[in-house]
Amino acid sequence: MHRSRMFLSAMIVIAPTSAAYAQPSSDSTRVAVNRVFAAWSATDGPGCAVGVARDGAVVFQNGYGMANLELDVPITPSSIFHVASVSKQFTAAAVMLLARDGRLSLDDDVRKYLPELPDYGHRITLRHLLTHTSGVRDQWDLLAMARGRFEENRITEDDVLEIVRRQKALNFVPGIEYLYSNTGYTLAAVVVRRVSGKSLREFAGERIFQPLGMHSTHFHDDYTMIVKGRAAGYARQPGGGWRVSLPNYDTYGATSLFTTVGDLLRWDANLARPRVGDAAMVAEMLASATLAGGDTTGYGLGMVTEVYRGARLVGHSGGDAGYRTYLGRFPEHGLAVAVLCNAAAANPVALARSVADVYLGDRLERVPEPPTARVTLTPAQVAPLAGVYANPVTGAPLFITLRRDTLVVGRTTGPALVPLTERRFRVTGQPVQLEFTPEGHLVQTVLAWPRRTPVTLTRREPVRPSRADLERYAGTYYSEELGATYTVAATDSTLVLRTRWGTERTVRPAYGDTFAGDFLLAFTRGRGGSITGMRMSTGRVRNVAFERVRR
Repeated sequence: MHRSRMFLSAMIVIAPTSAAYAQPSSDSTRVAVNRVFAAWSATDGPGCAVGVARDGAVVFQNGYGMANLELDVPITPSSIFHVASVSKQFTAAAVMLLARDGRLSLDDDVRKYLPELPDYGHRITLRHLLTHTSGVRDQWDLLAMARGRFEENRITEDDVLEIVRRQKALNFVPGIEYLYSNTGYTLAAVVVRRVSGKSLREFAGERIFQPLGMHSTHFHDDYTMIVKGRAAGYARQPGGGWRVSLPNYDTYGATSLFTTVGDLLRWDANLARPRVGDAAMVAEMLASATLAGGDTTGYGLGMVTEVYRGARLVGHSGGDAGYRTYLGRFPEHGLAVAVLCNAAAANPVALARSVADVYLGDRLERVPEPPTARVTLTPAQVAPLAGVYANPVTGAPLFITLRRDTLVVGRTTGPALVPLTERRFRVTGQPVQLEFTPEGHLVQTVLAWPRRTPVTLTRREPVRPSRADLERYAGTYYSEELGATYTVAATDSTLVLRTRWGTERTVRPAYGDTFAGDFLLAFTRGRGGSITGMRMSTGRVRNVAFERVRR
């Protein structure tokens, strides 16, 4: 997915002709799967294709909703979708095939193949790129920051390489953290071309797709190219209805694979019984990366490992523009599920898990009930815990706010905190616990697999600057790393950022000289305390430098 932000009716309505595409299955199973996709089965909206395989054999395929709302074309199992980050496992496989051929090593320094990349003073390997442990800043966030907008501009591989070459710093030292970065996979696609002499589209076609009979699959390197049978992507209009939402990329590796549910199931069968590659290669793809501190990441080489209802689940999701996609497999149960949707509002991960529930039933563990409150706390007891807590690495603020008698995560509204003890709380709807220490810190523990070292956030004094205080930050700022100029203006309570082509962005005071909102901004000061610049961050880009060039 290119951005860094996160996210049934009882009546079954089947799109016209969709039943003709269903593969043999019991009537009760077919009805249950149809019920999973009931919300995406209307003939006046987009929808999804689904494919299910057991031990490599397809047992169910179907289409729900419409592939093209302008031409009234329904989705079928043969509909071709842009699958976004599901692409990454194929890019990783291409690199691994070259390693198997002896043409490269995953532990090679990436600058051996891309000497034009900046020397950050740290060795970045191909493995770092493919496991999201390189520290290289994310291309989509960089381009959005540079342009001020995203969808309207065609994006090429040269655009990505140009902005990556501008960067003067990494997000972190390679190997010490995991942070998802699409840039690594675009760079990997370039490495494939330079090592093999063929584009990733050509190489993957010859070495992966053709041998596996994936005849409806290709890496898409020209977004104006006509693809017969393609499902258009859609996003909801603010006032209701749908609008066309298509990716504008000529870059691929991180994204831009076009495929069908049937072809994805052919690939998944290869992961279980390899014809392309071998068992050792597949095992390496699935092996979770280990960080320098000993934590595991759950991410291998283009593949994510999770635990769902007690069962190991390997796969990857994707989301670009109006497409949402997922391919997952339960290795111990021999079940694979592919869900491809052409609606930005769809959640294919949840849909795929619901399909798995139908097929695996009692063989999966029951979903555990969340722990209930162990104590009842009064507003007077919880009020002192409200405040602003800063991440020690990124500086990002976490707001804990008292709403009536309940603490919530957020400035105004958000998930409620359920007290387990006087100082330990569960975040509603998330596998996260927060513990407030006597020293005033906040320890954040993620309970989902893989377990990671808890993070201790530091309490910071919130600020409420006046309009005159905010005016001191106003001015013009230039970033050499982005080749972009931003103007910063003050309102009574916020700062408003504008760049050449983009819409206005708003940030609000958090603590000290740090502001949070559409971006995370940390202003820098020189002698005498005057504002000299700012550092701009997003979820996948940290501390892009700006110099103040005009007040």
